[in-house]
Amino acid sequence: MNVLIVDDEQLARQRLRKMLSATTDYQIIGEAETGEDALRKTQTSQPDVVLMDIRMPGMDGIEAASYINRMDKPPAIIFTTAYSDHALNAFETHAVDYLLKPIKQNRLEAALDAAKRMNKAQLSQLLDEQTETTRQKICVKTRGSLELIPIEEIIYFKADQKYVTLRTAEQEFLIEESLKNLEQEFTRQFIRIHRNALVAQDMLHSLTKNSEGHACISFSDIDDLLEVSRRHLPDIRKKMKNRSA
Repeated sequence: MNVLIVDDEQLARQRLRKMLSATTDYQIIGEAETGEDALRKTQTSQPDVVLMDIRMPGMDGIEAASYINRMDKPPAIIFTTAYSDHALNAFETHAVDYLLKPIKQNRLEAALDAAKRMNKAQLSQLLDEQTETTRQKICVKTRGSLELIPIEEIIYFKADQKYVTLRTAEQEFLIEESLKNLEQEFTRQFIRIHRNALVAQDMLHSLTKNSEGHACISFSDIDDLLEVSRRHLPDIRKKMKNRSA
């Protein structure tokens, strides 16, 4: 089985490489130092197993794993962590394989033998429980691969049934995230204008009316018009007035 090692510490990666070299059942096909790097290398090298550190700068291991699991054929993911036994209870309740640092040879081999793919529900719940900082990028699926969209490039999120449209100046993507969760996570960057739409506060251009006479937000970079509900209109007017002051 092909293994990708992900850890921001070089010594930790070297230790895992040495331990894996003691068995002929696994072949190391690469290393990654960050969650974003892990995402890219998983797409290009298609490992069978990813040994994923949790705490890394930028995108952490749990967020990276949640994106990797959206691939058509995701690898098995085993988390490596320096958390205490008490803190690992959250992982145990979701049947997540993990290795507690410093990792022992027999524990590594046992985890590899028992490695199973995590489902979306497990990863989503882990992401909700473990992520402490706001994401800097949103992962989208396009043309069979995954792409990371910087938050500052997003103009709006708009809900449509079970999907949410993510709009940038160049294109739009469909993502499987709830508008409510996006609003809670990015409350400083985005403002709700309607029950079905969040707009980047920095992207608010002007208020206008559509052909039906409803108040709408217009943008400088795109021609889209998004309707503003009566409930949210006073807040939007106040926000835009403060910006122009």
